[in-house]
Amino acid sequence: MTTRPVRPDDAPLFCRLWERLSPETVYRRFHAPLRSPPVDVHRLVEVDHDLREALVAVVGGEVIGVARYDRSPADPATADVAVVVEDAWQGVGVGRQLLAELTELAGRRGVRSLTADVQADNDRVVGLVHRLLPGARLTPEHGVYAVHSPLPRATVPAAA
Repeated sequence: MTTRPVRPDDAPLFCRLWERLSPETVYRRFHAPLRSPPVDVHRLVEVDHDLREALVAVVGGEVIGVARYDRSPADPATADVAVVVEDAWQGVGVGRQLLAELTELAGRRGVRSLTADVQADNDRVVGLVHRLLPGARLTPEHGVYAVHSPLPRATVPAAA
């Protein structure tokens, strides 16, 4: 498995990844039973690598996982994060690797806190949050945890 920043030419790979996601995985990621991607696929692959970033995990030329952050327009030091991993690759460290790399990159770019919404019964992701973001605060809200985690200040700035 290799990880790298998303590229605009990844759009067909994202479409193929979507087809391999189970309804449960889609529901866990988007909190809704979607039958098609929630936004135009080009929005998912065209990021500025600063305010919006996405990293992909690739095996055999196929994207098997994606981690992304979107910085808040009101507070660019805060970013909302999300991760999705193809069902066949869940539980083997793909999400952990992607989230670890994404949080490191975000910290080097000046992000000081991360937010996310995680379904309260999503034990894998709740465990991942506890392992990778030990300072995270999980606040229950209607069956979903609102996650807020400080990030330590990075010592080396990231190149854009």
